[in-house]
Amino acid sequence: MKQLIIFLLVSFSSLPFAQAQVGQFPEMNVPDHTPMMNSTWEAIDKMMYKVTYEGNKKVYTPTYPPALKALEHKTVELPGYLVPLTSGRSHKKFMLSVLPVMQCMFCGSNGIPPMVEIFLKDGSVLFTEEPIKIKGKMKFNPEPLKGNAEIQIVDAVVIK
Repeated sequence: MKQLIIFLLVSFSSLPFAQAQVGQFPEMNVPDHTPMMNSTWEAIDKMMYKVTYEGNKKVYTPTYPPALKALEHKTVELPGYLVPLTSGRSHKKFMLSVLPVMQCMFCGSNGIPPMVEIFLKDGSVLFTEEPIKIKGKMKFNPEPLKGNAEIQIVDAVVIK
């Protein structure tokens, strides 16, 4: 019991030092972001992959849970951050993510954040590090290995 009390005292006494480390380097300009998750993103995040084999080769096929299937061919609005697929300032086709492109997409223990591929109906959008909002029709791509993302928003317009 004495060891547990000592452990707890040491653990809680180190909290101010950990908090001090967070604000210790303001000049590093670590990008912050606005949380983008909403019910549509949460449904997208539930997409899984079915693993099958063709000979010795693993084949990953997307499976869409009922909550996500209900959104197929429906008009949805998604807030998010533009992730370019090509170089340049303006983009007609790009990925939309819940995290900014300046943050590591593969860091942390939760894996890759949900993303969808956006196809603008008309014109293009300039790259920005600020969040944007997209409105368009959700479409599924059951064979992403043949090109394009598993989930797409087509005939999209930027509304924010």
